[in-house]
Amino acid sequence: MSALESETQELHVRRAPGEPRRPLDPPTGPGRVERRLRAAPEPPVTEHAQTPVPRHPWRADPWSDALRTGQGPLFLRRADGWLLPLEVERWCAEADPADATVLDRCEGPVLDIGCGPGRLVHALAAAGRPVLGIDLCPEAVDRTVSGGGSALCRSVFDPLPSEGRWGTVLLMDGNIGIGGDPGSLLGRAAALVAPGGQALVETAGPDVDERIEVRVVDGRGARGADFPWARVGARALPAYADATGWWVERRWRARGRSFLQLRRRS
Repeated sequence: MSALESETQELHVRRAPGEPRRPLDPPTGPGRVERRLRAAPEPPVTEHAQTPVPRHPWRADPWSDALRTGQGPLFLRRADGWLLPLEVERWCAEADPADATVLDRCEGPVLDIGCGPGRLVHALAAAGRPVLGIDLCPEAVDRTVSGGGSALCRSVFDPLPSEGRWGTVLLMDGNIGIGGDPGSLLGRAAALVAPGGQALVETAGPDVDERIEVRVVDGRGARGADFPWARVGARALPAYADATGWWVERRWRARGRSFLQLRRRS
């Protein structure tokens, strides 16, 4: 086992010698998950990591409720009433053929940013690939771990295991929108991968490039807090990539979804 693989499996809560296990401490053993949501030290600030990251919207209902049941309906709602449907059922299912076109391109150890209920983590782990998911929502992390994956309840902007050594980072299912600033997110991703590493990114419609305030709603009256989000299409993403140390190696579509393979410049 490589040093990096070993590190990604050591995801337990560290306690002082002789300190008793607390109720929220995870069980020991492979695939365990850090559950206590304690404050982490701030990561070094770079010119591409200036955007404050919302800490709570994806931990609160109705997103958490939908993950517990594995069912929608669920939407991102903009202030003007525009709704973006969230594909809860697909995300809670197994990886599909479009996902497989991404998984087949993964290299080295994989970090799934915003892993949700963990379908991609599960698929990679089942194939024997070293993989770690991160997500702000405890219910998402629970589902990832209960399905046999490894995951941390942590923001991408927090300190993470093996920084600068990941072979691939995944930004799927609209997760290029995390934090509402694609440049900051891609800059952070560039710091996480090894030289020559890659980011596999799912994009929105070809002409989309917007930063918006949204909230999660279920269409039945439940709603979460407002938070910043972004939507970036295949035409806009290369400019963000070029400004943050990436170049576009490949583009493709599968089952109506669009993807870009970004390569970190050496």
